[in-house]
Amino acid sequence: MPVLHSAPKIAPNEGVLDTLVAALGTKVVASKEEHGEIVLTVARDEIENALRILRDDHEYQQMMEMAGVDYPSRPERFEVVYMLLSVTKNHRLMVKVTAAENTPVPTVTTLWPNAGWLEREVFDMYGVIFAGNPDLRRILTDYGFEGHPFRKDFPLTGYVELRYSEEDKRVVYEPVKLAQDLRTFDFMSPWEGADYVLPGDEKAAEAAAPPPVAEKKTTDTKADTGAGDKANDKAAEKSSAPAPATAKDGADAKAPDDTESRPAKEDDK
Repeated sequence: MPVLHSAPKIAPNEGVLDTLVAALGTKVVASKEEHGEIVLTVARDEIENALRILRDDHEYQQMMEMAGVDYPSRPERFEVVYMLLSVTKNHRLMVKVTAAENTPVPTVTTLWPNAGWLEREVFDMYGVIFAGNPDLRRILTDYGFEGHPFRKDFPLTGYVELRYSEEDKRVVYEPVKLAQDLRTFDFMSPWEGADYVLPGDEKAAEAAAPPPVAEKKTTDTKADTGAGDKANDKAAEKSSAPAPATAKDGADAKAPDDTESRPAKEDDK
């Protein structure tokens, strides 16, 4: 017996953007439909009210995920992205707010309890502050960690490294010490050649080609070689291989007898 459900298998976006923008009014800063998804940018101070309207009036019951994005060149470098799901309409929605390092974002733990851990992740990775979160602590990095790893200006090697110390019999933290400078490799095939000029190749390009030979020299006569008749005659002689060794009576020489270190073979007895 087939199972019937009110939610469509594929929810279209037709009319959704205009309906939500009209419902949120001045709370919406920007809106667009991109890559088959509806994206709304909401004023930071109105994020809690906007999400409440979407949950209660437009049936976006679940907040599936939160994410952060860092754009260092912007005045408000961070974006906090809320991903909502309507289980009755089978439709997804993305809502964004922007924030700076010192501008807190209102918490949405009053709407969805799972936002507590999600806001902690964004705080830990990016440093975004969520005002009203009852337990805004680091959740992924270790105790005493400095900085926020997902920021674009955070070094790839980090600031500290940990190792097990045989002297202290415990794990210790130390400043990062690199044996060499961080380098990048293109891992391209050496047979194909690089698309750029390698160090030193510019000298080969600058070197001038050798001048052409005006008259080619050949050795047409013996006098041109400078060796003389005796050397030419000696070079023409062919050496032959030496004759095989023979015994005094004219017979072929036999192999030497076995040494004492090797026992005699049955064929020799």
